[in-house]
Amino acid sequence: MEASGFSVKRIDTKRINTIKADAGLTPDLASCHTAFIDGYVIEGHVPADDVKRLLAESPDTLGLSVPGMPIGSPGMEMGDRHDYYQVLMFNDRGQSRVFAEHN
Repeated sequence: MEASGFSVKRIDTKRINTIKADAGLTPDLASCHTAFIDGYVIEGHVPADDVKRLLAESPDTLGLSVPGMPIGSPGMEMGDRHDYYQVLMFNDRGQSRVFAEHN
């Protein structure tokens, strides 16, 4: 994210599951990292370009998630392997839809 121009503040906490729940993340949207930017939640290995698109379009939503840790997503590179994955946009009613598809 820093390489893509984002300022990052890292916080190590044992309260991560509470933070995720308070942010509206359901277990099926969860991943390993939770971030907040301009009122949005970014969960997991969401590509920087998708975050930039979210900020530019400014939809009425809670945020974006890449559930799990798909190989080939940012930070999960494994040589030439690139698994297909979706970036999901989710709302406060527990609904989600595909925001972007990769690999």
